[in-house]
Amino acid sequence: MKNRKISLTLFVATLCAITSFVFAEPEEGFYEKHDIRGFISINADYRGMRSAYANYLNKILFSKNFGHLETYQVEDDTSTVTVFEKDGSISQYEHFNDYYLGLHVEVGAQYHQFLTWFDINFMPTQVSEKPASKNSSGHDLYDIKWFSYGIDWMFGWKLFGESTIINLIPSVGFGINLLNIHLGSNYAFRTEDGDTVTVRNRYYSVFSPTINTQLELRVDLDPFSIGAYAGYRVIRFNEFDVEGYLLGEPDNNGDTWFMGVKLTWTFLSENQKKLRDKL
Repeated sequence: MKNRKISLTLFVATLCAITSFVFAEPEEGFYEKHDIRGFISINADYRGMRSAYANYLNKILFSKNFGHLETYQVEDDTSTVTVFEKDGSISQYEHFNDYYLGLHVEVGAQYHQFLTWFDINFMPTQVSEKPASKNSSGHDLYDIKWFSYGIDWMFGWKLFGESTIINLIPSVGFGINLLNIHLGSNYAFRTEDGDTVTVRNRYYSVFSPTINTQLELRVDLDPFSIGAYAGYRVIRFNEFDVEGYLLGEPDNNGDTWFMGVKLTWTFLSENQKKLRDKL
């Protein structure tokens, strides 16, 4: 919960900061607002999960300790007894791989060699299909699924100048990530308070802070450019709150490394538009 509050606070602060920068009046000796160029990028990349990340996800999604509460009639008696029975069908699901496709939309601004942007990242939902509609005890089974999305505020610099055809752009940023999981059935858990809770047919999520680093090799054919990039994204996430039961462990490694391609469209600045209109 503490990490969630910190992440949300950082996110709101970044939005306020970049809004103030973009819409501020230009000051003498600081920057010329009419030289700012907006841009939008569309990216796709191959994302490799650190082994600790992939193993942990598979561990909590396919735990052999998952089960249901079963109530039985006591023989030759009117009373009943409730027992916990593990769900054997969990072993029939296919585990997830340690890689996936990452998709991005970037929106930002360029001031000469300096760039800043929001990297909105998401991914296709990863699905492990249910082996049957119900388990041996008659409980509903669901597809086990997970996906994540987030946003990073990035800062970059064109090393070889503002308008060179070939450029190298290192960047770094920070943001938040939301990891979402869907369990395979309406499993029962016992909370620290001694209460019993039941999983619902829905996603459960956890917020995490992120640090993102990236290096892009760009070919610039103004106003369009194409780039190849690689980088590393640091993520730390805590337990999932499942109806009041904390599933998993705190401070987990969710790091990913990535490589991909990027298509960017950079708009004209106000000064460039004025010059174009004079021609």
